[in-house]
Amino acid sequence: MKQTGDFNPAYGADKFGFKDLAGVAYNFEAPFLYEESMRRKEATLAAGGAIVAETGVHTGRSPKDKFVVDDALTHDTVWWDNNGRMTKENFDALLADFIAHAKGKDLFAQDLYGGADHHYRVKTRVFTEYAWHSLFIRTLLIRPERDELAGFVPDLTIVDLPSFRADPKRHGCRSETVIAIDFTRKIVLIGGSSYAGEMKKSVFTYLNYVLPAQHVMPMHCSANVGGHNDAAVFFGLSGTGKTTLSADPDRVLLGDDEHGWSKDGIFNFEGGCYAKAIKLSEEAEPQIFATTKRFGTVMENVVLDPITRVPDFDDASKTENTRIAYPLDFIPNASATGRAHHPKNIVMLTCDAFGVLPPIAKLDPSQAMYHFLSGYTAKVAGTEKGVTEPQATFSTCFGAPFMPLHPTVYAKMLGEKMARQHVKCWLVNTGWSGGGFGVGNRMSIKYTRAMVKAALDGTLASIASSTDPHFGMQVPNACPEVPGDVLNPRNTWKDKKAYDSTARDLTQRFEKNFQQFEGHVDGKVKQAAIRAAA
Repeated sequence: MKQTGDFNPAYGADKFGFKDLAGVAYNFEAPFLYEESMRRKEATLAAGGAIVAETGVHTGRSPKDKFVVDDALTHDTVWWDNNGRMTKENFDALLADFIAHAKGKDLFAQDLYGGADHHYRVKTRVFTEYAWHSLFIRTLLIRPERDELAGFVPDLTIVDLPSFRADPKRHGCRSETVIAIDFTRKIVLIGGSSYAGEMKKSVFTYLNYVLPAQHVMPMHCSANVGGHNDAAVFFGLSGTGKTTLSADPDRVLLGDDEHGWSKDGIFNFEGGCYAKAIKLSEEAEPQIFATTKRFGTVMENVVLDPITRVPDFDDASKTENTRIAYPLDFIPNASATGRAHHPKNIVMLTCDAFGVLPPIAKLDPSQAMYHFLSGYTAKVAGTEKGVTEPQATFSTCFGAPFMPLHPTVYAKMLGEKMARQHVKCWLVNTGWSGGGFGVGNRMSIKYTRAMVKAALDGTLASIASSTDPHFGMQVPNACPEVPGDVLNPRNTWKDKKAYDSTARDLTQRFEKNFQQFEGHVDGKVKQAAIRAAA
């Protein structure tokens, strides 16, 4: 086996069990990985210098194909209602078949950190079949200094083989695609999918399992820091604005997707950003747009002009989930350390396609716990196959697919940390105003930024508010740079009766969803729950 690059020679691929590989290229950087990606016809070059790859049939994650090994460690700790089970015997067979499938192949390996705080970071080695996948994960996780590689011994090993096809009968999975996690052996196997995001979310899932025992709350959120060390975190599901709103030229960017909250403050899990690219524009998101013209950026499923190779970010013919991955330091005001003090504000983002939630509202601690457990947003027509009208989506903790433990574990940690640090919480609707999807308009990013700024700098704290009659939250009566009628969603609808009917319908959805958690929360959170009118 030919092993090249900088790595720990005492801990090569053979230590994991690989046999008869053609070779392994360890810890190579963008120039080499660009060359290999193009030589292998895995990717093409875009105008400006970014690399562009297509992910085939999987243009997003496959949560139904994700499994956790059920063993002595996980049997009584994993939230099995939300996580697929795989027996140890099935995983053994899968691992053996992965090793056999890799024979004769040239693989790429990256030794990386998950976590900017060295007290809690996980050393991760990622073996990939594709060169561009190696560049992707090198971009998304934290890159060690070169002199650290000679002694690097991984805590977690990920093997990513898109050409592998799982056998449901032999491997105990659902289809030819599989993402299997063995928390005991600290191994993740990814097969049958070329979607690179599975790798980064596997690291996040692992951290979501191991960190709570260390009194660290893992969070699916972006984060930034103001000039007075006033950190803010932004919880939200995909498409709600985590990346967009955290990339603020007036605040230092900590990260756009995954963070931990320890006794010392918050820290980024990653060394890069993974932004949705659909309808990306230089005017609305200048910092993110600029990364698309940089050497080292990886773009997925973005359509290029065949002659000029200029990206067309409005073209969703391949998928609505077009993506760009870029190193954190491509953002001019990004944090060099990935660490910050405890947050002073929490922003929970929702994209309400029904157009009835207020654009911003203040939540008391019990309401914050309720909305964290609810994790509401809405899918709109065209974003997924079969979605023809808005659909309410409740993903607890704003990230159910990545939560191996019961959601109340994370919610309890959030409540305790918020109380200890006296954190303010805001619900921000980046969805529709003046009517639901197809009738109203998407909330102006200009107005959303103005509302978030007023919340974070304390302006909204001195402005009187009113209680929303349907959802019970406190809505500011005014906000600088935002028209007054925008703040009250009912005022933006021409048909007031239609608004009331739609709002009642959404409250019913909230109430039905929360029934699964009522037996796990205290009386204050129950009292804060949204109830449908009788």
